[in-house]
Amino acid sequence: MIQVSHLVKNYGSFCAVDDISFRIEKGEVVGFLGPNGAGKSTTMNIITGFLSATLGTVTVGGADILDDPLNAKKMIGYLPEQPPLYPDMTVREYLNFAYDLKGCTMDREKHLDNICRVVKITDFRNKQIKYLSKGYKQRVGIAQALVGNPPVIIFDEPTIGLDPKQIIEIRNLIRTLGKEHTVILSTHILQEVQAVCDRILIINRGKLVADEKTENISRIVQNTRRFNVKISGPQRDVLSMLRNDVPGLTYAEVLAERDGDAYTYMIESEPGTDIRKKLFYKLAEKQWPMIGLEALGMSIEDIFIAVVDQTDRSTAKKLPQKKEKKRSVDARRSRDEELIAEDIVQRTAEEAGKFDAEPADEQPGEKYYEDHKIAGDTIAEAAEESEKRAAASAGPDNVGAAGNGSAADGQN
Repeated sequence: MIQVSHLVKNYGSFCAVDDISFRIEKGEVVGFLGPNGAGKSTTMNIITGFLSATLGTVTVGGADILDDPLNAKKMIGYLPEQPPLYPDMTVREYLNFAYDLKGCTMDREKHLDNICRVVKITDFRNKQIKYLSKGYKQRVGIAQALVGNPPVIIFDEPTIGLDPKQIIEIRNLIRTLGKEHTVILSTHILQEVQAVCDRILIINRGKLVADEKTENISRIVQNTRRFNVKISGPQRDVLSMLRNDVPGLTYAEVLAERDGDAYTYMIESEPGTDIRKKLFYKLAEKQWPMIGLEALGMSIEDIFIAVVDQTDRSTAKKLPQKKEKKRSVDARRSRDEELIAEDIVQRTAEEAGKFDAEPADEQPGEKYYEDHKIAGDTIAEAAEESEKRAAASAGPDNVGAAGNGSAADGQN
């Protein structure tokens, strides 16, 4: 029903979608997962025709989304994260508007009544959308996606912000739609995917990193085995033994559960390694009885995190490693900070120059004091010292003249 082939989308030098390909068959309910910024929304926008691809092709029901957009879009019903509603319209007016906009040719009243019945908004057809609760607004958004009975329905976060009861109702609705439509569901609620989807696609860093049936999704993760084991013995010693003395056991932590002197530990083995016998013999050697052993499956959250982490590590290894150089404070500053710093340095140097440089021409009536380098000198001490030097170099006659002049000044 949907064929995506070697899809690439670049934003300048940034590659948001990096050569992904997949096929979705008629009647499948597919979960489309990925961390924020992985390329999910970009891929969905290309599939729905909102964006054009840099490279690659997308066909819906045999119609190319780029070469034959009208026929391709007729086959798609799309519910974005924020439903495109007109709050002043009634539900009936809005669905009639969507009917006209899509150019539908089927029996209008029968078709719209059937949609309202499926999404359970029949009793609200004459109510203005702005007075509906968030859950019912979401239902109206789903209803507009179903107008025209498109074979492909794409939901982007359909249950975000809903209460638990509304979430369950929307999940049941998606499961019902999956009987007659091909459904793509993008969500961050992983339990939702596990509850309603037949197949899971995971995208990370623009690449498709997983494509499996829901029941087989754990196969994409290395065959790590986990157990809850209850052991009777001193907690600290048992935990130390599990972490250091059992070959093939890679992880151990004590859980909160306690039964007398027995504690429950969660342990994890290396891929492909069965550590149960090794663990049994080691406990027997220590004379610590094993009270219970329970194998644990991987949750969808564990699988998602493991897949994303694996691809992140793989990508990091491929990136060229740059040698870290020790940088000065100035080198780490922004350009604005550098300019400010340069200006301060320049002004400081100018101010310092005013004191360090000798004046070219001494102004009449001003005295020039030599630069004294004696530690603790004050300006007054420098001035006194300069006068003493001037008097000594002038001789006794000049001293007397200077004194007479001062007296005369006093008399005047």
